[in-house]
Amino acid sequence: MQWFDVGVNVPSDVTTLAPMLERAANANVTQIMLTGTDVSISQQAAELADAHPGQVFSTAGIHPHYAQHAAIDYRRQITTLAEHPQVLAIGECGLDFNRDFSPRDIQLAVFEAQLVIACETGLPVFLHERDAFDAQYKLLHQYHKQLSGALVHCFTGNTEQMQAYLELGCYIGITGWVTDEKRGGDLREAVRHLPIERLILETDAPYLKPKKLGSDKITGVKQNEPCYLPVIAKALTELMNTPLTALADASLRNSHDLLAVG
Repeated sequence: MQWFDVGVNVPSDVTTLAPMLERAANANVTQIMLTGTDVSISQQAAELADAHPGQVFSTAGIHPHYAQHAAIDYRRQITTLAEHPQVLAIGECGLDFNRDFSPRDIQLAVFEAQLVIACETGLPVFLHERDAFDAQYKLLHQYHKQLSGALVHCFTGNTEQMQAYLELGCYIGITGWVTDEKRGGDLREAVRHLPIERLILETDAPYLKPKKLGSDKITGVKQNEPCYLPVIAKALTELMNTPLTALADASLRNSHDLLAVG
């Protein structure tokens, strides 16, 4: 079984990337995608991907938390980054009305601009949404027919919200949140109704380390890493009533289809 972790945050200490990739490879996680959250991080992610061709890819975009700090020419900068062969998606973009680190009107404007960039470049969008489903769905609905694809990154919502995203043709990104029986109740119920052809697995490393690792725990690794991606899949085998090999094959195939990886 081979795995592709499409949601990995850029390490604060880039010297930790190489050993992280080695641990991932030992767990058959052979590809990862680093998440761009602003122009600077997106540039760094692209450079790291350049240093590990075929193994590391990246996104380019502005997270809603940082929307108010976007440079005047951020559209040009993201579009330029999108020309990089290792950059596979626009984002992490979307809306976050939970913390409101950026004013909502600015979040909406920056999100829409990135949807336009995705339409123009032909790249899919890598979506963030928290406590902003109605506003995000409304804007996404306006552009979904022009988009090459979309991944709802780190989906934590309910079945109704998931179905709405699926109707727009989105893929659903499942993280270690699904292993949290206390906080992840809505998600655990939703994935029972998730078509396997729309499932994509991701860790959101170094966040959301899976619960109850047990024998899967890798000694010395305190934070979440791509090596734990198979643990998330194991938690889904019962919830989705699907064998592990089928989940692995589907997630890899869906990731490659969405991101146009050969």
